[in-house]
Amino acid sequence: MSKGAPAARRSAAALTGFLVVAGLQLTVVLLALWVVLGALPSAIALRVGVPLSLATFGALGYATWRALHTRHRVPAGVAVSRDQAPRLWELVDAAAVAAGVPAPAGVTVVADATAALGERTRMLGFIGGRRDLYLGLPLLQALEPGRLAAIVAHELGHGSPALGRWAPLAYRGRIAVGRIVPRIGRRNLAGAVLRAYAGVYRRIDAPFSREQELAADRIAAGHAGAAVALGALRDLPALAGMQRLFHAEYVGPGWQAGYVPDDVFGGLLRVLAARTTEMTMLRAREPEPSGPWDTHPPMAERIAALTALATPSGPAGPPSPAVPASSSSSPSPASSSPSSLSSSSPSSPPSGSSSSGGGSESSATPDDTGASSVDKPVDEGVEELVPDLPGLGRALQDVAFPPRGRTVVGWDQCLSVARTSEMEREAEAALAAISRAVGTTVPDAGHLLTLAADGRLRTAATTVFPDAPPEEATSRIVELLALMLALAALRSGVARWRHSWTGAAEVVAVDGGYLDLAELATAAADPETTESVRAYLTEAGVDLTAAAVDPGSARAQVLGGLVNLSADGERTDVLITDLGLLLVPGLPRSRGHESKRRLTRLAADGVPAGAVLPAEPVAASTGRHAAPSPGASPTASPAASTPGSPAATSATSPATMSAAASAASSVAASSSSIASSSIASSSAGSSGAAVGVPAVSPGSPAEASTVATKAAPGASVAPAAASVPLPGGGRFVPFGDVAGVTTLPGMRKGWVLGLRGGGNLTLRPALDADELPGGWAAWEEAVTFLAGTR
Repeated sequence: MSKGAPAARRSAAALTGFLVVAGLQLTVVLLALWVVLGALPSAIALRVGVPLSLATFGALGYATWRALHTRHRVPAGVAVSRDQAPRLWELVDAAAVAAGVPAPAGVTVVADATAALGERTRMLGFIGGRRDLYLGLPLLQALEPGRLAAIVAHELGHGSPALGRWAPLAYRGRIAVGRIVPRIGRRNLAGAVLRAYAGVYRRIDAPFSREQELAADRIAAGHAGAAVALGALRDLPALAGMQRLFHAEYVGPGWQAGYVPDDVFGGLLRVLAARTTEMTMLRAREPEPSGPWDTHPPMAERIAALTALATPSGPAGPPSPAVPASSSSSPSPASSSPSSLSSSSPSSPPSGSSSSGGGSESSATPDDTGASSVDKPVDEGVEELVPDLPGLGRALQDVAFPPRGRTVVGWDQCLSVARTSEMEREAEAALAAISRAVGTTVPDAGHLLTLAADGRLRTAATTVFPDAPPEEATSRIVELLALMLALAALRSGVARWRHSWTGAAEVVAVDGGYLDLAELATAAADPETTESVRAYLTEAGVDLTAAAVDPGSARAQVLGGLVNLSADGERTDVLITDLGLLLVPGLPRSRGHESKRRLTRLAADGVPAGAVLPAEPVAASTGRHAAPSPGASPTASPAASTPGSPAATSATSPATMSAAASAASSVAASSSSIASSSIASSSAGSSGAAVGVPAVSPGSPAEASTVATKAAPGASVAPAAASVPLPGGGRFVPFGDVAGVTTLPGMRKGWVLGLRGGGNLTLRPALDADELPGGWAAWEEAVTFLAGTR
């Protein structure tokens, strides 16, 4: 008998405890109702007591069913049949034989760097169902067949009876409980007791869970070899990390700007091929220690166990880094824990997680064929696992990255628009702060140079940064000028972006020549040489008054979402963006269960930037705006709620201008001289804002990872509503229109938002209030921002 068999029996018995606890809870309530009915007079008991008792018991029974009901959500992916990929299915069948389990009924390729076995169980896993294997396209691209076989054997090994006859049931139950318990609503009548028992269950199940992981590792080592299994164990977290970096730096900014690259997966493949140094560093990174609630054994223990199983000829050394296997596909960001060979549950792409990656300076253009070359020849066997891997990547992109109104373009255009859009957002925020400081509109680089020439720009910088030493204020001025001059050069067609798969993008001349703006911006900051710089730029063909490109299909960054709130007494759903709040009329209570799905779709589609961006910044006063008490009239300009009014810019803080200046500092690369062709040198932040890029539905196909971003709200110019129709027929409240916020006391929290145009907006959570992932956290950040100095 396996040493894990007793732990498997205990885990299965603890799983049964959920049914026992639910039954006892219903029995106790039924007995209490029986006692109450017995104490009442018969007439009252029949007319009042019995109906109320039936309603109470029915409500608790329904709540219990809702709490224990398993909802199966199929990840977004492309099914691969045996006829389409016979070699891949041979690999899966061989792994199933090694694990001692039946082969899965289907194989689905998903966008995350993950592998997982999904089973459509019922009754907390007591009744099994159809089993499907989910394989991430990045694994098919980047891993050799041996390591892929080890990963598949590990996943199938989770359901192996090698740990005893109760092991498969215990595993199914743990997966079901892990899916059910986090989704039990806070207001579920039966939820409190079941959540409390879930803690007991996890402690009982933990020893079996850890032993099962080690057993799955042994199955993988026995099937593919210990050294190969060890390499796969290190490869998956590294691939997941590269995937997150890829989405944060390449896909996310373009997605937010309203563009989708025509070959998402090909782009990641190029990143994997180009950033081998980062891949090696990720593979060599020491794993984080496991916590007391971690169901996996420590990574060091797993590595030691696999090393001990290595062949006697020598210990298992560090395997070579994963090498991309094809040139036309690539993954989306996945969350693969370093403590597991693969993710415990498949999720459709993607969740943008902020990640930065340094790298060697390379100037390969995204469309350069040389940029997508691989270090060593591709193993022919890898390509044969899926005969048409590029075609599979394109089919998966259609499912995982539906444009949803965005424009599909090539990588070069997508990255160019994204970087320019990032710079424009930062420039808008900085110009809004300068406009308020000088008391007049500063819309472009030409006006900024005028302020620099007469010395008012330096005075404005002192106003915006009152505590900064003169040297720092001068530095901020130079950085802002570098940002604005680079934008002017791009808008005028004098410069273009040159992108790299290994590092930051830079602005170069149209012919590809190197450009530098650092010293030119320094000269422009000096009133004595400002006009000389203006004349030089005009002669070079730079239009200093060129307007920003129409945002078109650009989207505001969604930070979170709240469902079923009360806004001035009306049911309302709220999307929290980086520019303000989108209030969407709520659904009736009878359709309340549809609200979360609807808001998830709206978050995935995004809030059109054209609906929230201001027409132009206008001067406004600065300072702290305290939240008015309920019923009090906020002090505000009468026209503050109209586009282009002070409200449209008042959310910009000195910290915002500082952020813009920081972005500008990366735009102005350091250089000591101005060549005759010098206009700009820029890298407007190679890392995009940590924007969750939605798949069919973000996170899993129905959960919005777009709302997982933790960026501080209001980092850009707070907008006023424009003529672009808002999704869901909603109303947009820019952060700039909010004078302050007051938190109402009481058990049911509430907030009163004082509007600059007059009046208040009162928000309260309804009894059935819910959130998209990260919704309440994003709301708390927004409240903190609105209550602070802006």
